[in-house]
Amino acid sequence: MMADRLELLRGVVHPWHHDIFGHMNVRHYAPFFDDAVFHMWTRLGLAYSEIIPQHGVHTVTAQATTQFVKELTAGDLIVIDGVVSRVGSKSVTFHLRMLHADTGALHATYDQVDVFFDPQTRASAAMPDGVREKLNAHLVEQV
Repeated sequence: MMADRLELLRGVVHPWHHDIFGHMNVRHYAPFFDDAVFHMWTRLGLAYSEIIPQHGVHTVTAQATTQFVKELTAGDLIVIDGVVSRVGSKSVTFHLRMLHADTGALHATYDQVDVFFDPQTRASAAMPDGVREKLNAHLVEQV
């Protein structure tokens, strides 16, 4: 199945995001992408406020990889979209893109692996079937 990319977040690059080279420093990409992943869960119909009470588990980030493609400067408007790129037995991987809102140019990509976690046992847990169904409905063949 080829799912549509979900728009997750819009933002603006401010002068305080700049480093000594005059573009957005790598440290500021992480908060944009991290916020976008929280929105991803809601856009998938799996709001965090419901996952724990309904399924007794939540996720923890096991890996996050950012690829920087093109620099951003103050005043640039960004949009982050994402897809489910892999569904495992205990984990899910999201692939996000940071695009220029005006031009559509790709500025960065972000791949995050979230592992399902049982807060009672403090260990990884199997992905609940209901969660798997919703994630599989948004799984893409290629990112």
